[in-house]
Amino acid sequence: MSDQQQAFETLAIHAGQEPDPLTGAVVPPIYQVSTYKQDGVGGLRGGYEYSRSANPTRTALEENLAALEGGVRGLAFASGLAAEDTLLRTLLTPGDHVVIPNDAYGGTFRLFAKVIARWGVEWSVADTSDPAAVRAALRPRTKVIWVETPSNPLLGITDIAAVAGVAREAGAKLVVDNTFASPYLQQPLALGADVVVHSTTKYMGGHSDVVGGALVTADAGLGEELAYHQNAMGAVAGPFDSWLTLRGIKTLAVRMDRHSANAERVAELLLAHPKVTQVFYPGLPDHAHHEVAAKQMRSFGGMVSFRVEGGERAAVEVCNRTELFTLGESLGGVESLIEHPGRMTHASVAGSLLEVPADLVRLSVGIESADDLLADLTQALG
Repeated sequence: MSDQQQAFETLAIHAGQEPDPLTGAVVPPIYQVSTYKQDGVGGLRGGYEYSRSANPTRTALEENLAALEGGVRGLAFASGLAAEDTLLRTLLTPGDHVVIPNDAYGGTFRLFAKVIARWGVEWSVADTSDPAAVRAALRPRTKVIWVETPSNPLLGITDIAAVAGVAREAGAKLVVDNTFASPYLQQPLALGADVVVHSTTKYMGGHSDVVGGALVTADAGLGEELAYHQNAMGAVAGPFDSWLTLRGIKTLAVRMDRHSANAERVAELLLAHPKVTQVFYPGLPDHAHHEVAAKQMRSFGGMVSFRVEGGERAAVEVCNRTELFTLGESLGGVESLIEHPGRMTHASVAGSLLEVPADLVRLSVGIESADDLLADLTQALG
């Protein structure tokens, strides 16, 4: 049976992970090796010569990533930002222009505003939930439209298919950061995206014990270009990190089902709470783009953000009072996390068009008992 005929849950466990031919081990070995014996000059065994260029454990992960996203080439990196940097330096040259979303991860904004801009690449901000706004932001040298959906931290939703049409008309590449959704909930390549980006640190790894990133594309030629730059720039995923990410992916489907179910209950609690002034969750019927999310996602994910009465001080106090929700950055692990984006993950966007509300709290809802999580939030809100 080909990968195209297998269900997601099957691919997560088996794609790229044939039993080891030497021992029959059902889990890919950790090839903790830097170099490989060659059978004569240029005679490579399986194409392996040096582990920056390729490593069998990383190959297993990259094949798995490609299968899960419905792409032809997957590439694994040392972090999500390493993946983003490699992608941008592959697609762009000085003088080019990028449209970025008005709600994005602070590290992505920092990469554009403080690093890529110094290389002579221009960028402008658009509300990517509005295809007309994206079209209006285009310039003659726009080469990339960058999208996060759901977005971080306001859980905005972009119609991937609609913005893919805008990108095609402009001759630009559509890049979708699929970290919040994971390929289990959403597959941007099938909707017209050119490249999918992941911080595999988050839902893909799923256990808060590994840092990594990924790129997946359905264009074989672009995949070769990305692989060339991955090797040339060198920020690759190590073998143990690749192994940990593969281990996490095996349970991605069941974890995302639980994350989503718990988050829906958390959002409903917050929506009814008198001290909460606004809830951001695409699964709520009153979310501005709920219907788009329902069309392009399997379910609505485990991220919930909300605003509280009393401003920044009150938001920080809520973060400090939780007991089960751990105060910390990152997201997507089995344990629930809480943070204040304005002071933590999104401090780098302060004073910019992407600045987040000071009274905003972001939750990464884990897979604990939903009843226990609701009780913790209730006592923290007071």
